[in-house]
Amino acid sequence: MYGIIIAFKDYRPSLGILGSKLVGFKHFMRFINFPNFGLIVTNTLRIGVYSLLTFPFSVILALMLNEVHNRTFKKTVQMISYMPYFLSTVVVCSMIRLFLNGKTGVINAIIVALGGEACDFLTVAEFFEDIYVWSGVWQGVGWEAIIYISALSGVPVELIEAARVDGAGRLRIIWNVNIPSILPTIIIMLLLSCGGVLSVGFEKTFLLQNSLNLSRSQVITTYTYEVGITGAQYSYSAAIGFFNTIVNVVLLGMVNLISKKVSDISII
Repeated sequence: MYGIIIAFKDYRPSLGILGSKLVGFKHFMRFINFPNFGLIVTNTLRIGVYSLLTFPFSVILALMLNEVHNRTFKKTVQMISYMPYFLSTVVVCSMIRLFLNGKTGVINAIIVALGGEACDFLTVAEFFEDIYVWSGVWQGVGWEAIIYISALSGVPVELIEAARVDGAGRLRIIWNVNIPSILPTIIIMLLLSCGGVLSVGFEKTFLLQNSLNLSRSQVITTYTYEVGITGAQYSYSAAIGFFNTIVNVVLLGMVNLISKKVSDISII
């Protein structure tokens, strides 16, 4: 928390944090008035909201696996689905580059075999969000599903048996018993996801970024790195990071308030 002070100062390493000049909200205003402020925030929101829209996939996977009664098949599918989560971001990005390479990539080989034209996807700015988000779904959907599978294991068997006695089929049981039972877990996970909508991962964005897709891949975290580490503008980068955190906290508070009023479920 002590380091946040430099966001309000014109920090100089030689003077230290306390010895540097206090400039108030100068760096915050500099970021807001930056010509590319709108582009950076829009890119961040576009990727963040797009990622948020994929939230149901882990819930759907958990519900599907919960209906599988063959333990061997179920464990195998579950293991295959969550293994990508343990791959480092560097490895994932290397795989993406190999698969989407314009000359030797597997995807382009299939496209050419079907009579299409090869495309170097990572150099086309419009494809960046799709590549970022869907590779994230592949990497994280299995791991996130574990939470919902655990929640589903706590659904009372009596409720399911009562529904079957009343003539409910599988889909009816899923809709009227399973989903309502894990709804608090779903809402809490959704709230946490909403609170991080502006926290687009730096590592993956930076590793997939190039000069040709910069118009869609420049987000708050990569710009903070650019001015803070590369440009040594420590106070400015601290102000940008603090701005990002404040917006995320406000968003989390808003969606939490809405959730509390609508469903009486909150994380605060």
